Amino acid sequence: MCANLLAESVSAVLRSAFESAESDVIAVAPSEQMLRAIVDVVSAADSDVQPVAVMVSEPVLKTVTDDFLAASRMADLVDDKALSLWSLAEPANNSLLLWADGMYAIVSAGEQVAGLSADDETFIDAINTTYRTALDEATAVSLRTPPLSVVEQALIDDIGEQCHEDFISILSAAEAAGAIDSVDEVVTSLLAAARNDVLLYDISRWGEDVGVASKATFSRAKSRLEDAALIRTEKVPIDVGRPRLRLTLPAEYDALDDDALVKAAVESL
Repeated sequence: MCANLLAESVSAVLRSAFESAESDVIAVAPSEQMLRAIVDVVSAADSDVQPVAVMVSEPVLKTVTDDFLAASRMADLVDDKALSLWSLAEPANNSLLLWADGMYAIVSAGEQVAGLSADDETFIDAINTTYRTALDEATAVSLRTPPLSVVEQALIDDIGEQCHEDFISILSAAEAAGAIDSVDEVVTSLLAAARNDVLLYDISRWGEDVGVASKATFSRAKSRLEDAALIRTEKVPIDVGRPRLRLTLPAEYDALDDDALVKAAVESL
C-alpha cells in the first residue's frame, strides 16, 4: 500500500510514485501537464525505472506532440522501451497511475499536486483488472516525430557539433519562452544554420533525411525568415548547376544570445 503524496509539481509526485512501483506502470488519461511530466521524469530516471504504458486521449497527445522537443524525447523513450503510448478509447474520470499492488489518482489544487492512494486491496485489484484489460484491447499510437537522439546525431554528423549545440540551445530557449509555435524546429534549424554560415541545401537535406520536415518546408521557412530580415543569404557558386545559398545572420542578430534571438524572431515573424 502507498501513502498519499503531496508536492508542488506533477513531476515530484510522479518521481515518488515511480519509486514506489515494483511492476510496470499504467498511466491513465494524463493531462497535458502530466504527460509532459511523465516524459521528463522517465527521461531523467535511471535504468531501474519500470516501463510506463500511457493510455492517452488524442487531443492531449496532439497538443504535446506539436512540441517538437517533447515529441522527439517521447520518441526516444518509445525506442528504448521505457514508454509506450496507447489510444484511450473511453474517457476516464481521473488521471491515474496504476501498478500491480498500488495506485494513485493525480489531483491538482492551486500550486499543489496530490497523489491520492487507495488502501483497499479489492479495489486496487479491480481497477488494475479494468485498465489492464482495456490496455490489452487498446490501439498502439505511433509517433511521426523522429527520436531526438537520432536528430542530434545526424546534425552532428552532417553539419557539425557547433550547429547542433546552437540548434538545441535555441530550441530549448523557444520552449522555455512558450514560443515553440513561432520558433519551431524548422525555424530553429535555419537560425542555427545561419549562425554557423551553413548552406540551405545542407540543412534542408539533413532535415528531410532525418524526418524533421521536407526541403519544401525548409525553403518556405527560409523565405519567411529572409523577408523578416532575420537571416540573409548569399550565393555560393558550384561546379555544376545553380549556385547554392549560404545562410547568415545579420550582425545585429548574430550578437544576441539565444533568449534574445528567440524574442526577436517572435516579434519579427
